Amino acid sequence: MLTDEYRYKILKLVESNPAISQRELAQQLGISLGKVNFCLKALIEKGLLKATNFRNNKNKLAYMYLLTPSGIEEKASITLRFLKYKLQEYEALQEEIEELRREAATEGEIRP
Repeated sequence: MLTDEYRYKILKLVESNPAISQRELAQQLGISLGKVNFCLKALIEKGLLKATNFRNNKNKLAYMYLLTPSGIEEKASITLRFLKYKLQEYEALQEEIEELRREAATEGEIRP
């Protein structure tokens, strides 16, 4: 359930905003609050994130998520894997577009 894509995106969002709420994460990732909670717990169990309590200005208990040294290393590793995957996806899409262009050009030549 915790794919490289979600792992990457969560670590990136948490790194840029440690006080981000689970609700905000869910909204930005387009997934359920329950899935965010599951993913955060998995990242904490793996030692990639650390959760600390703090009180926000509305006096409600909240968490701040911090990347651990292992989390920083894992984020770098995931970033490279994710980049390679996205580049392959991009190249495959470019090939598909070129094939469609050739097909459209050929069909255009056949029709009057």
